[in-house]
Amino acid sequence: MGICMSVQVKAESSSNTGASPKYMSSEANDTQSTRSKCSSVSVRTSPRTEGEILQSPNLKSFSFAELKEATRNFRPDSVLGEGGFGCVFKGWIDEESLTASKPGTGMVIAVKRLNKEGWQGHQEWLAEVNYLGRLSHPNLVKLIGYCLEDEHHLLVYEFMPCGSLENHLFRSIVFSSLVYKSANSRCYSILFLAVAGGSYFEPLSWNIRLKIALGCAKGLAFLHSAETQVIYRDFKTSNILLDSNYNAKLSDFGLAKDGPTGDNSHVSTRVIGTYGYADPEYLLSGHLTTKSDVYSYGVMLLEMLSGRKVVDNNRPPRERKLVDWAKPLLANKKKVSRVIDNRIRDQCSVEVAHRVATQVLKCLDLDKKLRPNMTEIVTHLENILALHEEGGKIIDKTEKRMRRRRDSFSQQTAVGGIAAAYPRPSASPLFV
Repeated sequence: MGICMSVQVKAESSSNTGASPKYMSSEANDTQSTRSKCSSVSVRTSPRTEGEILQSPNLKSFSFAELKEATRNFRPDSVLGEGGFGCVFKGWIDEESLTASKPGTGMVIAVKRLNKEGWQGHQEWLAEVNYLGRLSHPNLVKLIGYCLEDEHHLLVYEFMPCGSLENHLFRSIVFSSLVYKSANSRCYSILFLAVAGGSYFEPLSWNIRLKIALGCAKGLAFLHSAETQVIYRDFKTSNILLDSNYNAKLSDFGLAKDGPTGDNSHVSTRVIGTYGYADPEYLLSGHLTTKSDVYSYGVMLLEMLSGRKVVDNNRPPRERKLVDWAKPLLANKKKVSRVIDNRIRDQCSVEVAHRVATQVLKCLDLDKKLRPNMTEIVTHLENILALHEEGGKIIDKTEKRMRRRRDSFSQQTAVGGIAAAYPRPSASPLFV
């Protein structure tokens, strides 16, 4: 799903390392009602009714017929991906009127259609409308509208051209689609087949990874702010979408919850999350806090640093669980380099890697009280990014200096007619 909304595959086993880890839940249904979330400039009010949620002035109520036309009747070749909620289709609408337009004209959209047989349902659909219909931030995906007509539940989002962070970090194969007709029904389905020998995504540079990490941190900091007070609860690489400039945006708010109010320190709720990303303390107690999101963020940051999945059963037994394997190495500055993704090793200085490792360890602290808040993480990452960029400038200056010296030597040998072996200068920033 390199050019689509990112969605979670339903209940996939973590042993299938080519897919996302599965959801974990202690109950079949969440009995706690979905409460409202305010915008960035208002104060949270009492829980809203479903009717009040659906009357959001920021969203358009689409008819099912309009979305059928926008997606060319949900044609199989317009499928962008499929997950626990259902299929996501590519469509087009007019930018002004938001009515369906011809393919290739107007604004591209991603339409997520609820699968009646999936594990998610009306409550998750309503939660998306509730939160994204009221919240607006550069690092949150934009919800354009929805459709609730008879049994049809659909959500209409802005289209994210670069797909999910998960795809860019972990998928290095080409995907092609095969449309086939089921023998038992008239429904068309999509099979995604891996084609060996291809490369679908270029490895993300270290600079872009830091940019994405900072964008995600800003998005979570906004959600956790006093004015908003939202616990995301399902932070992971598959829910981080990238626009054409690799700006990160959080998507899929079906599991989000209002934060604690008054003197409460946490929200008591059913235990649900994604294996490997969920906060261990939350799993044991059922007490949900913003620090639960901080733990998940630490896992994501570790995945970006290492280029490894949070769970990968294709690796040696001791390395299958990323957090367990990496934490002892991150705590030792001399061993941090063993964790760094080989694809970016020459782009990441020891000092920057160490500072990122320090943030990872703080986020993954088993005592939630010792974890930083997202605002603090934003500040630290801004400093780390500035340090990295300054290091890049030093390298650029060094390369220019080396080029001038090579050019000067070439001119001297050419004039004097002297053939000489010139030692290749070191590529290290320490070379002068």
